[in-house]
Amino acid sequence: MKVSILDQAPMRAGETAKEALDDAIRLAQHGEALGYTRYWIAEHHDFPGLACPAPEIMLSAIGAHTRRIRLGAGAILLPHYRPYKVAETFHLLATLYPDRIDLGIGRAPGGAAEAAIALSGNYLEQVRKLPDKLEELLHFLRKTFPDDHLYRNLDAAPVPAVPPQLWLLGTSEKSACLAAEMGMSYAFGHFMSDKDGRALLATYRKEQNRINQRAEAHTLVAVAVVCAETTAAAEEMAESQLLWRLLQEKGRSEAIPSPSQVSCYPYSAEDRARIAQMKEKMIIGNPLEVRDRLYGLTELYETEEVMINTITYRLEDRLKSYQLIAEALKI
Repeated sequence: MKVSILDQAPMRAGETAKEALDDAIRLAQHGEALGYTRYWIAEHHDFPGLACPAPEIMLSAIGAHTRRIRLGAGAILLPHYRPYKVAETFHLLATLYPDRIDLGIGRAPGGAAEAAIALSGNYLEQVRKLPDKLEELLHFLRKTFPDDHLYRNLDAAPVPAVPPQLWLLGTSEKSACLAAEMGMSYAFGHFMSDKDGRALLATYRKEQNRINQRAEAHTLVAVAVVCAETTAAAEEMAESQLLWRLLQEKGRSEAIPSPSQVSCYPYSAEDRARIAQMKEKMIIGNPLEVRDRLYGLTELYETEEVMINTITYRLEDRLKSYQLIAEALKI
C-alpha cells in the first residue's frame, strides 16, 4: 500500500495564515521523513479555516524545503483558469523539482459563489467547458496538438525532462469516465462524498481499459483520518474538526475551534446526530484500528494508494497522527 498526505492548510482559532502555511511546510517535511509517497495541498478561496488559495505557490516553497517526497495540487480548480497558464506553471515546478510533481485537476468552486464569480465570471459555464479545457491542458502538457491547430508550435515552457503526473479528482461517475477518457489517473474523495466509491473506481478501470488499453489505471482514495495512542484520545482530537464542519453547514464560517470552544458549544440532539453521520465517513482510532480500517478500505476499493487528510486543532496532534499511521503501516 502507498500512503500519502492531503493537506488543506487548516487554520486553528487564534492562528494567523502565515502560521498555518508554515505548518504546511512542516507537515510536508514530516511526511517525507516518515516515508509518505506524496504530499498534496488543496485550493480554497476566502474559506475561513483554510489558508491556501494558490497550491502552485505553496508547492514551490515546499519543494525548496524537501528533497524526495512527491508534491502536488489536490486540486487545481481548472474552471477558474486558462489551460496554458496551468501548463506553464506546472512545467516550471517539474523543472525545478524533477520527477516529483503531480498535477491534480478538480472542478469544485473552492469557495463561495462570490469568489467563483471574481475568479472566472460565469462559473457554471466554465464547469460546462471543463472537458474541453482539460483536453487543451493535456495537449499543452503532452505536446500533442494537431498539425493544423493554432497552438501546434507553442510550448508551455520550460518543458521539463519528466512531465508532471496527471490526476483527475472527483466524486462522481462523470469524473471517473472523464479521467479514463483523458488517460489520467483518478483520485476519489471518499472523505467528501456519499457516493459509492467502489462502483466509481470500477467504472474508471473499465473505461480506462476500454479506451486506453496500454495505459495503467492508477487510483487513490482520499480519506479523513485521526489517529492517537488510544481510541479515546483520537475521538477527542477529532472533535474540533467535527464541530468546524458542523458550523460550516450552519453557515458559520470560522477557523478550526479549540478544545475549550468544543466543550462549551451547546450541541442539540440534531447536532449530535449529524456529527455521528460525519464520523461514519472518517477513520478515528488507535494505530491498530486505523491500520486495519485502511487495509480494509484499499481492499474494498481495490486501490493501491490511500491519501490521508487529518485536521486537528493542535499541529503536534496532526504530526503525531501521521507518525502513528506510518509506524502501524510500516511504510
